[in-house]
Amino acid sequence: MIKKIGFAIVCLTFFGAYAQDGTVSPYSYFGIGELRSTTTIENQMMGGIGVYTDSIHVNLQNPAAYADLGVQFGETFGLTTYTAGVSYNQLTLSSATAEESSSVTNLEYLALAFTLRENLGIGIGLMPLSSVGYNFESAIDGVGDDPNIVNRFSGTGGLNRVYASIGWGITDNLKLGVTANFNFGTLESERLQLVEDVQLATFDERSSRINGMDLNYALNYTPRFKDKYRLHTSIRINTQANLTARNTQRIGSVVADEDSPVLGTELESSDVNLDALGLKETAVKIPTTLTMGLGFGEDRKWFLGGEYSVQDLGDYVNPFLQFENLQYQNASTIAFGGFWVPDHTSFKYLKRITYRAGVRMENSGMLVNDTEINNFGITFGVGLPLGRSLSNLNLGFELGQRGTTDANLIEEGYFKINVSLSLNDQWFRKAKIN
Repeated sequence: MIKKIGFAIVCLTFFGAYAQDGTVSPYSYFGIGELRSTTTIENQMMGGIGVYTDSIHVNLQNPAAYADLGVQFGETFGLTTYTAGVSYNQLTLSSATAEESSSVTNLEYLALAFTLRENLGIGIGLMPLSSVGYNFESAIDGVGDDPNIVNRFSGTGGLNRVYASIGWGITDNLKLGVTANFNFGTLESERLQLVEDVQLATFDERSSRINGMDLNYALNYTPRFKDKYRLHTSIRINTQANLTARNTQRIGSVVADEDSPVLGTELESSDVNLDALGLKETAVKIPTTLTMGLGFGEDRKWFLGGEYSVQDLGDYVNPFLQFENLQYQNASTIAFGGFWVPDHTSFKYLKRITYRAGVRMENSGMLVNDTEINNFGITFGVGLPLGRSLSNLNLGFELGQRGTTDANLIEEGYFKINVSLSLNDQWFRKAKIN
């Protein structure tokens, strides 16, 4: 069994790594790129909420959940959970005058968690934090004798995250957890400017190598009622990420054709002296996020819950990359979700399937051309048991829309398919001989 599980994880991992394309969203032009979902497929299917915790699934958002691993099944020591997820995202990008389609396939996360003793668990893992992948142009019509100008923008890269978590049960119902995140990656961008009737075009290439830490604290309180029902409450604080960016910039001229996307011969270029401008090494500050969750349900039977998150993006700082048409304000997310299992003890397979669904409404905190960029998504999916074990295969789907065609912006319609394996085994357990 272990060999089969290990083989499945390796296949899933290499498939995700090989297919990693990041994003094609034009909104990844801003900030540190398009922020990726930092939660498991199981939680994504419930609108992305992290207030619910159980004994057999990793909860990437909620480090206090590691204290619950194995508890409901009596495996308070030696239970190990390892999980990996991939996603396929089909996007339709629409402007006021045109429409295009594209798709990306990504590795979502790799994670491992295990119990050290009763009410004490730890986890480690790797996931993407943000992705950059855009390619678009803007045109400025000349007035009078002023020429027409075309700006072409492209960017690649993103940030990844390595984390370590620990969850401790202060009492049976009160759990505390903390995650230490190390974030790292490179953001690269280029702007090419073409002026009407001018043979040469100018380019501006920028690159930032970014790294730094942040912490995620969680406190869960989950009292029982009538020995059957459970109230789930959670408060989580993801502290301000103080990142350091080491920057380079190169400018120059090329031979370019306004009607061709292909650059011509580079004629000259020079590196900008960022030391003299105080921009060689800059601070990138991502503000603190506060999340509060509340839910109610019956263990291994059903659950309904909701969460509210808020982040003061007005405090976001990145002096090297600033945008004239962008302002930041408070970002917020409201999400609702839940699950239902007909009968987890049944011999009938369909009754042991976990059915999940949710909805998410997000204000990104970005004002582009004085217009809010919002995101709305509906999620649903199933958790399919693997035999009679505690392991399962999770399939999830998400339909949503982000942005708008107003104010010369882009509206994104997306359909996302998620697949994950959540596998459980007993490690570090000594054999007993009667």
